[in-house]
Amino acid sequence: MEDQKIPERLKKQLEFALEIDKEKNITRQTHLSGQGRAENDAEHAWHMAIMAYLLAEYSNEPVDIKRVMIMCLIHDIVEIDAGDTYAYDTEGKVTQKEREDAAAKRIYSLLPEDQAAELMSIFREFEEGESAEAKFARAMDNLQPLILNDSNGGSDWVAHGVKAQQVYGRQERTKEGSEELYDVTDRILKKYIQKGIL
Repeated sequence: MEDQKIPERLKKQLEFALEIDKEKNITRQTHLSGQGRAENDAEHAWHMAIMAYLLAEYSNEPVDIKRVMIMCLIHDIVEIDAGDTYAYDTEGKVTQKEREDAAAKRIYSLLPEDQAAELMSIFREFEEGESAEAKFARAMDNLQPLILNDSNGGSDWVAHGVKAQQVYGRQERTKEGSEELYDVTDRILKKYIQKGIL
């Protein structure tokens, strides 16, 4: 923003808003429902946030739904710099935290200090996965791609040779956020095990 008449705080906020538009260019491994194209990070985050609002009653603990939704919306902004690390990419997982930490520092530092600190704190909370809000947001992070994959007949699991134990390992986080939603996950996974897909 070059306009000298724009207050510095607003200028920083608008620069951040423009920077995070790049999240729309980060392609994920999951495909849109009904055999659609690969989804992008922004679509994933939006979908998670809406799901969190709709499904909050199934959280194991009461949650501040606004905080959960913000977590959902910002959790993958770091992938603008760090790139998407596929959930079952063991090699990529080795450097994921380091790449994402560096990205978080750069991207959130574009904001005014108070907002940078607030969003960095929410991002860290999500990553640590200890609060009720983080546990529920992480359950959404697992459930959202799972229901898309289910709508596509498990094709993303097939394409990547994913095994049942890998998916169950990841879905343990769903159980921490919602036992009820984990039960739904379990039924979906058993269906694909019976079909020989997982």
